[in-house]
Amino acid sequence: MDISIYELLLIVFIINLPFGYMRSRSTKFSRRWIMAIHIPVPFVFILRVFSGMTLSVIPLLVLSDIAGQIVGGKLIKQDIG
Repeated sequence: MDISIYELLLIVFIINLPFGYMRSRSTKFSRRWIMAIHIPVPFVFILRVFSGMTLSVIPLLVLSDIAGQIVGGKLIKQDIG
């Protein structure tokens, strides 16, 4: 798969948005909260492997993961329902 690092970071960020939203609506340290944090990890791993990126991009992927979780959590403030 021919993908740039920027595209990979954007995909990881977008994958984590709904999980950040789910995490922010859960009780801290509950099963749902932990799942919201850890479910995206295998997807990010698979994306990194199939994109051919080296291990050196992992810190950037972690930052993109955290950013997606934070922004997804902030979406709750925009929730009108």
